[in-house]
Amino acid sequence: HAEGLAERTGMLVVAPEFPRATYPGWRYNRGGVADDANVVQPPATWTYNLVPKIVDAVRRAEGKPLPWIGIGHSAGGQFVVRMAAFADHGAERLVAANPGSLLFPRTDWTFGYGFGGLGQPYEGEAWTRRYLRQPLTVYQGTADDRPDEDLDVSFEANRQGPARYQRGQAAFVYARSLAASKGWPFAWRLVTAGGVPHDHEKMFAHPAVMRALGLR
Repeated sequence: HAEGLAERTGMLVVAPEFPRATYPGWRYNRGGVADDANVVQPPATWTYNLVPKIVDAVRRAEGKPLPWIGIGHSAGGQFVVRMAAFADHGAERLVAANPGSLLFPRTDWTFGYGFGGLGQPYEGEAWTRRYLRQPLTVYQGTADDRPDEDLDVSFEANRQGPARYQRGQAAFVYARSLAASKGWPFAWRLVTAGGVPHDHEKMFAHPAVMRALGLR
């Protein structure tokens, strides 16, 4: 479903598969940082470590030091937004499209809604500052503004907003305000696709995706 992006941009699209049986929510949506009991896992086991290996394999196959951009929709958007916080990814830009929940830069909310419970260094100010300077785009369809059967409706998620659109808006505003109050660099972007619901094909096809990817 991202083939159109390749055709419109001249980019190579690489779509790795993370089977649900091997990568349940805590290993995929949350990158393996902490398990279902919110016990922090060794960084060497995090799912995010696979991404640079995939990038390196593609570069070797193509024989070029290609720059790369990451984009994920829904659960993939959750993967991307938390990868921005925890991985040494080397991406030109990371695009989280319609994630069901986001990682707020706050320590009074438990992981994966905030950094709470992870301990140091993840609850430290230096880690938050690093997160806010990541090249992260929150990319949202404006019609993805009501719950559906796949939406996380836990208490922790609902504190972020009633649906994906509201949650992304709230996360961006909170992060921007925090960076401004501290005088920290802030590299996130907020891009909207007007009238698009929770539909990855429409998100990828919308003209706004070019701005989300940092290509316009």
